[in-house]
Order: sequence, then structure tokens, then C-alpha cells
Amino acid sequence: MRNRVRELREQRKLTQKELGERVAVSRQAINAIETDKFDPSIWLAYDLAKLFGVSIEYLFMFQEEDRK
Repeated sequence: MRNRVRELREQRKLTQKELGERVAVSRQAINAIETDKFDPSIWLAYDLAKLFGVSIEYLFMFQEEDRK
């Protein structure tokens, strides 16, 4: 699942650590999301989307072949 987390984080001049602190996860978790190594829970996706002021669908681009 592709995402726009890094793009939106950088637009807001946040570090991975700062973003993690705002949504109560580690810097490593933010890095894993940004590098497509980890798909967040629906609640974390919701918190990130809310923080950035966008929809979950805008933040995370779902593709049929991504289904597990």
C-alpha cells in the first residue's frame, strides 16, 4: 500500500520523531510506514489522516494487488 505520509510530513516540516510523538508511535514505526514496510492499523491511519487534515483514502493509496 503506497502512502503520502513522508510527503505530508515534510510539507509540515516535521521529523519522523515529532510525527510519531503526535500520534503516539515510535520514529521507527513512522519510518516503516513511509518505506512501505508496515501497514498501520486503521486507528493509526485515522490519527495520521486527521493530523494532516486529509482522508484516509488520500493518505493511503489502496490497490487490489496489495490485499493480503
